[in-house]
Amino acid sequence: MSIRAVLFDVFGTLLDVHSIRARADELFPGQGMRLSQLWREKQLEYTRLRTIGSRYANFTQVTEDALQYACEALALPLDAAARGLLMHEYTQLSPHPDTVPALKRLQEHGVTIGILSNGDQALLEDVLHGAQLADYFDVLLSADQVHAFKPAPSLYELGPLTLKHPAHDLLHVSSNCWDAIGAKWYGYVTFWVNRGGAPVDRLSTAPDASGASLDEAVSFFLQQRKH
Repeated sequence: MSIRAVLFDVFGTLLDVHSIRARADELFPGQGMRLSQLWREKQLEYTRLRTIGSRYANFTQVTEDALQYACEALALPLDAAARGLLMHEYTQLSPHPDTVPALKRLQEHGVTIGILSNGDQALLEDVLHGAQLADYFDVLLSADQVHAFKPAPSLYELGPLTLKHPAHDLLHVSSNCWDAIGAKWYGYVTFWVNRGGAPVDRLSTAPDASGASLDEAVSFFLQQRKH
């Protein structure tokens, strides 16, 4: 195994998608976490349904649709101003505490680092800039380029096509087990960042490795690189 580059998922992996709950609590006292969780659940559901049904809309639109659904389901009065505030908050997601140290460590080793994400280009640029992470990445690969979301093979294919290495020479790192498995199905080496101690998804395969932090993902990469 000779891994040439690392591609990271963004939402949930590098950035905390639930960091919006503080603003949500300001708007809807006591409902911030419930709203955040349902918003995320519907966001992912809509990406899958749109891909299966060949009805692509970019991730920003999907995110807004999921927000409107979640507020209606929770009987929260989402007016235009509140919707604008929460959508802006989504461009200002906080990085997980282990994100910057892991990226710095890879950068110090001269590793090619990229993004492979459901996010559309504009949203990715906004969130990475907002989190002060943009300078760490050599490539930015988006679902918008193929009009399909994970785990569609066409999205994972962007890695080999762009980096000019076969998938088995690339490491995909994700905090979503199903995403790590989807990348594994395509042929990547995969690492699942299992911060919550969840069981492996039952999808007839498993990530190549897992651990509780991005630091463990970097250690895995550096260990494999020596082989």
